[in-house]
Amino acid sequence: MAADFFLFVDTETTGLPTRWDQPYAEEGHWPHIAQLAWQVYTTAGELVRADEAYLRVPAGTMPAEAVAVHGLTEDFLHTHGAAPRPVLERLHHDLLHYRPQVIGHFLQLDFHVLGAAFQRVGLSNPLPALPQFCTMFSSRPLSLRGHYLKLADLHEYLFQEPPPRLHDAVGDAAATARCFFEMRRRGLFAATAPTLPRLVPPAPRSFWAQHQLPITIGVALFFLLLYWLIYG
Repeated sequence: MAADFFLFVDTETTGLPTRWDQPYAEEGHWPHIAQLAWQVYTTAGELVRADEAYLRVPAGTMPAEAVAVHGLTEDFLHTHGAAPRPVLERLHHDLLHYRPQVIGHFLQLDFHVLGAAFQRVGLSNPLPALPQFCTMFSSRPLSLRGHYLKLADLHEYLFQEPPPRLHDAVGDAAATARCFFEMRRRGLFAATAPTLPRLVPPAPRSFWAQHQLPITIGVALFFLLLYWLIYG
């Protein structure tokens, strides 16, 4: 059944994942969210709710490379940022209340960093059960080279002007919504077409995968000891 609402989401983070295949519970692989914004629309294009916040991040997790992209320093976030859980609770509520189609530009990143964020604060993850759509994934036919378009490039393609606020979660969520509705108006995709492939959380690692190194070392030491007892 088609969703009655669209939820456009964007995040600014402490970087990119180091391993996309690692479970959310594995620390060190998934970046933290420094800014989160989302907007809920009816399928007719009426804005019904918007929310956003800067989030505090753990000390030492914001590299200079990320600051160069979005300008969010740890000092700024310490002063102006909120604790993650109350903000994530509001998003969690909206995902469950509206049951929207979740839309983002490079949704893969937002989907996974939000999944990791929900995991860290002890909230369930509603995202896998909701319909998904990625404007970046859908932009490929518009590129002369067959590449996925960055949000700024897609916005310029559709409106002949750059988005007003780039690498800002509020501005990027609004620009994603504007691009989506314009692409739909032009008939550039089916409005309910899903993102392919469907995004799912990484599978938990098996016992062997989690303990492969110590087991291997233990087995090797056992055989060395056995060799020494027999031939030593």
